[in-house]
Amino acid sequence: MSTNDDQILTTLKILIIGESGVGKSSLLLRFTDDRFDQDVAATIGVDFKVKQLDIDGNRVKLAIWDTAGQERFRTLTPGYYRGAQGAILVYDVCNRASFRQLDRWLSELDTFTTKTNIIKMLVGNKIDQEESREITRDEGARFARKHSMLFIEASARTREGVQIAFEELVQKIIQTPSLWENQEKSEKTIHPDDNDHPYESTQGCSC
Repeated sequence: MSTNDDQILTTLKILIIGESGVGKSSLLLRFTDDRFDQDVAATIGVDFKVKQLDIDGNRVKLAIWDTAGQERFRTLTPGYYRGAQGAILVYDVCNRASFRQLDRWLSELDTFTTKTNIIKMLVGNKIDQEESREITRDEGARFARKHSMLFIEASARTREGVQIAFEELVQKIIQTPSLWENQEKSEKTIHPDDNDHPYESTQGCSC
């Protein structure tokens, strides 16, 4: 094991889920590579990226899974969700239909996750398109509170909210050792556990 690996507190599996076209891949690309591609292709199946992040003096390795939102890829679901400690649910603030589908994504998450209370972050993406907004920030915040999720609005295009979304999700996971400590004793196998303390991000965006 390298010295760099020795400095890593743990490896976390993070999911990004939501309808096709809401900007899941763009958020991931902005976070991992700090770039935005207007013409990013729709994800076929599952994409996967790894990034290290320093949180409260601890270095963690994130294995971030981005899946296609289309129904025809639903057969990938069980394996995709298994073992995740955190999930980012994304909707497009300019697309009411993507917001209405969040209940379905939450139901799927509850069905296939290893444990019922992984940490969840709701992200309203595309706030740079304010003139086309269909879902208010208050609507997003209410939905997040109802379902015990963290919440923030973001724009993959402008960077706003992207870094803090991942940081706050990971921070909450790290503050819940039962979610990740067991994996250090089982050759990096991920075993999520319970957490009962949701909160809304205190650093929301300004639209």
